[in-house]
Formats: sequence, structure tokens, C-alpha cells
Amino acid sequence: MTKESTQKGRFEEWERLIQRMTANAQELPHLEATRTRLEGMLAEAREAAAQQAVHTAGKQEASSKLKTLQIEGERLATLLRGAVKQHYGIRSEKLAEFGLKPFRGRTRNGGLAVKPGKTPPVTPPPAAPENDHSETAQ
Repeated sequence: MTKESTQKGRFEEWERLIQRMTANAQELPHLEATRTRLEGMLAEAREAAAQQAVHTAGKQEASSKLKTLQIEGERLATLLRGAVKQHYGIRSEKLAEFGLKPFRGRTRNGGLAVKPGKTPPVTPPPAAPENDHSETAQ
């Protein structure tokens, strides 16, 4: 006999066992109390499984609603950020209060920050390969 691994399979297996025990109750009177306990446990387990299914469906609905709310909320937040930039201007330091970066211009050196008074390091151009003409000169 193979051991059931699914919930439904286990419940069906318990049901078959209970039916067989009931059919042979006269031969197994000493197991009647245990059979009754298993029958009650099967009823409780089925009820718990039904509740779990309801909660799973509710969780899926809540997850879907949360995702929709997050998308809509992000759209509204983007709209408000744009409106704040429109109101104060893109260079206003007041934007920092709203978690936005004011436009402060671009640096001349391609984004590398250079402290005043210092020049950026210059990399020398690659050296040209040297030709060895000593053998051909002879």
C-alpha cells in the first residue's frame, strides 16, 4: 500500500479506513473508540481545509488589490512630484524638502567632481610601439 502525500488523498484514505472499520465493527469492538476519534478528526480536518481555501482566496484578492493600489499610488506620487517641480521650479532648493533633487547644472568634466584649485588628473596617451631597426641597419 502506497502512502498518500496529498491532503485530498489522505482524507480519502481515512474515509475508506473508517468505512472498512464500520463494516467490520463486530469483529473489532475494541477499536470503536479510536475509529470514532478518527471520524471526528476527519470532519475537523475537512472544515479546516475549507477555511484555509477561503483564506487563500481572500489573500489572493488582497494581494491583487494591493498591487493595483501600489500602481495607482505611484502614478499619483509621480504626478505630485511633477506638480511640485512645476510650482517651485526645477532649480529651487525647496524641492529637497519633498525628496527631489534640484537641478544644479552639469559639470564641465563629464560629471567628475573636482575641488576648486585642483586640476583633474590627466592620463598620458598610450606610448607608440618602438621599432627595432638595429638588424636592418647593418
